[in-house]
Amino acid sequence: MRVAFIHPDLGIGGAERLVVDAAVGLQNNGNTVTMYTSHCDKTHCFEEVSSGALDTVVYGDWLPTKVLGKLHIVFAILRQLYLTLALVLTGRIAQIDVFIVDQLSVAIPLIHYFKHKSAKVLFYGHFPDQFLAPRESALKALYRKPFDTLEELTTGCADKIVVNSKFTQSMFEKAFQRIDLENVSVVYPCVDTAIPENAALATEVSAFFQGAQYFLSINRFERKKNIELALQAFAEYKTARSDPTKVKLVIAGGYDARVRENVEYLRELEALASSLHLKSIVLRGKLIAMPMNTDVIFMPSVSSGVKDELLKAALALLYTPTNEHFGIVPLEGMRCGTLVIATDTGGPLESIVSYFDDKTAATGFNVASDYVLWAQVLKLITEDIHRDVVAQIQKNGPKRVKDLFSRDAMTSQIEATLEEILPQVYRYEQAVSSSWRFVCAVMLLAVALYNKK
Repeated sequence: MRVAFIHPDLGIGGAERLVVDAAVGLQNNGNTVTMYTSHCDKTHCFEEVSSGALDTVVYGDWLPTKVLGKLHIVFAILRQLYLTLALVLTGRIAQIDVFIVDQLSVAIPLIHYFKHKSAKVLFYGHFPDQFLAPRESALKALYRKPFDTLEELTTGCADKIVVNSKFTQSMFEKAFQRIDLENVSVVYPCVDTAIPENAALATEVSAFFQGAQYFLSINRFERKKNIELALQAFAEYKTARSDPTKVKLVIAGGYDARVRENVEYLRELEALASSLHLKSIVLRGKLIAMPMNTDVIFMPSVSSGVKDELLKAALALLYTPTNEHFGIVPLEGMRCGTLVIATDTGGPLESIVSYFDDKTAATGFNVASDYVLWAQVLKLITEDIHRDVVAQIQKNGPKRVKDLFSRDAMTSQIEATLEEILPQVYRYEQAVSSSWRFVCAVMLLAVALYNKK
């Protein structure tokens, strides 16, 4: 099959990790795969993209993403429409057998109209955008209303809709009540179960900590990730320890100095650590020497290799978001045999087997978003649970990931789903008005003129 992924921005987030893994899995199974995107910075993307292992084509990066910090959704729509029209103009759209569109659905009707008749369109939903965009005022809610309607109607034009978790499925049903969602199914994201061995990085991480134990939090530096919970729980935990200096908290994750929220949130977390009487440092680049009496270590933009080494040696992974759509990070922890603590909401309820529900099959703990309760679990892990029980939990994690969340498992699900799809023919495809054809012609002409520059 000739497969095209349509994705807005190939950065380093969870949605990007998912589509890259899906693309690699399909490519490894003999399919011809191309990633089409509106933006891809080869210095800020996953290795499969930067190395050229995945064919990546960018259209429309010259278009702005916002004006005066506003109109993000307007320009996101324009960029995706431009990308799709570029596929039409170049003739590529007629050469594709399967379109996998994710995050933004607005181009699906256009794809449906110009694709060849037997081509299939699958939409992978991460979460309804209408539940992500803030509604601070009645005016903002009114502004968002047409975009919410557009999202719903264009999502319904896909031949098949799949989502990343049962939690997200329930939110789709809540958000989209005008379209048929009976055939929506769940295809869980995956992680690569093969963990690369890097002796140099392992030595670097080991030498840095000098035998000190640590809890680990991995998240993008965004306020919705609720990293405060990890800091507050750790501070509470340390007050109850007889020797509080030996255990550290490492807070690592995606960070972009160009993103205002990343910069501000890191500063806020540093200030919170100080207010909790925790000494913190921010480290970037090579791990050389950890200052004495440090409690919290911030590691923004940590490499995937260092992240894996941190996970392997951590006492536990603290995954703090509430109502996370799915959450890749808990899978990354479990595949390394690391105990995972997450809230009792959203996707982690599906990925983690909680110790409080099934001690035999446990891979971690689902706990209410209360720092006192989290501190109690930290103590449980380090002081109260028998080491044999901890060892069993560490064994359960990799097995669960291999069985349910491996790249092979996700690829098999996607291929089985694609096999079942029957391409639909919608009413607008059968009788397209002359005005719509005129609009298409004008837009195609604009693309052609720009490409001649």
